[in-house]
Amino acid sequence: MQIILRWQVKSLEFGSFTERSIKLSNNEERLLVERFLAKYSLRLERDVEFTIAIFDGDRIAATGSFSGSVLKCIAVDSRYEGMGLAGMVVSRLVTEEYNRGRLHLFIYTKPENIKKFHELGFHRIAEVPSKVALLENRPDGITGYVEKLKSYKVLGDSVGSIVVNCNPFTKGHKYLIEKAASECDWLHVFVVWEDRSVFPSEIRYRLVKEGTKHINNVKVHKGKDYIISNATFPTYFLKQPDEAVDIQCMLDLKIFAEQIAPALEIKKRYVGKEPYCPVTGVYNRIMKEILPGYEIEVIEVPRISLNGIVISASEVRKNLKAGNMEVVKEMVPSTTYDFLVSKEAVPILQNIGYNFGGVGSGS
Repeated sequence: MQIILRWQVKSLEFGSFTERSIKLSNNEERLLVERFLAKYSLRLERDVEFTIAIFDGDRIAATGSFSGSVLKCIAVDSRYEGMGLAGMVVSRLVTEEYNRGRLHLFIYTKPENIKKFHELGFHRIAEVPSKVALLENRPDGITGYVEKLKSYKVLGDSVGSIVVNCNPFTKGHKYLIEKAASECDWLHVFVVWEDRSVFPSEIRYRLVKEGTKHINNVKVHKGKDYIISNATFPTYFLKQPDEAVDIQCMLDLKIFAEQIAPALEIKKRYVGKEPYCPVTGVYNRIMKEILPGYEIEVIEVPRISLNGIVISASEVRKNLKAGNMEVVKEMVPSTTYDFLVSKEAVPILQNIGYNFGGVGSGS
């Protein structure tokens, strides 16, 4: 594993500058950073967990933040350009990330900054021209992932794909995968790997594999950092309409279309119609605008229902919380249900708020 750190801040004070972390819970300090970023058409995003600023007296000269493994909101006052402040900010953020055990890092920035961050040890993954670029600190990150995918390439006239979160795996997901598999020579299913769901990524992956093992032309993959992740599409996990959603959709889809799909010769991407989540609805719309330009057909499949209610992972979680296990049993495959009634699922059910006292139709 290659770890690149070309700047190391030796002290909290250097020259006439002072660096300190920002208390994001302090409205005054947060507002100070927000106003600084606004001058550079940036904003302090809601998922930011750590922010530092370099001060020249009382004035912010530079700032940077991160959320998870993604460095973002990095800006330097134009009056201090060429003084190495960007390197100081990135060095401080990288050091803090490493201290938290995060070694594979990303930078979410504007395309005009690609060269600057490349000099700081980051490598381009993809960009939306004039809008946004995504870089990582591993020169073989995306290329390594793509090379591994190539080992699973199966030739065929009709190779399809599906990206799913499956929080948890439902009969709706099973129907979508079965339908796509019936229309393709081979189907690649990617499980979103970001651990921001109630059901951990390894369990979601396992439930998808167990629930589709009867389909002989399906390969289930771990989406890792390159398919709907905090790096490629952070607002997906905030689940709120946002002006950044369209741009982030484009970035995520460009990575898929330019690097992942060619590795597996994917020509179709299946999606379920989205009647509820506005963010997923936007994603589906932009998918239909972008992917055909890469000769990838987008096929939207109507969702299946139970007693007039669309089967979804959110409906399953709602019924789990209410203790309606008979309803849950009708909405999920037997493999998922067997997991839900096992001891392994107890911590997850507790997190959902399941009433182990037996409240609901499942008592």
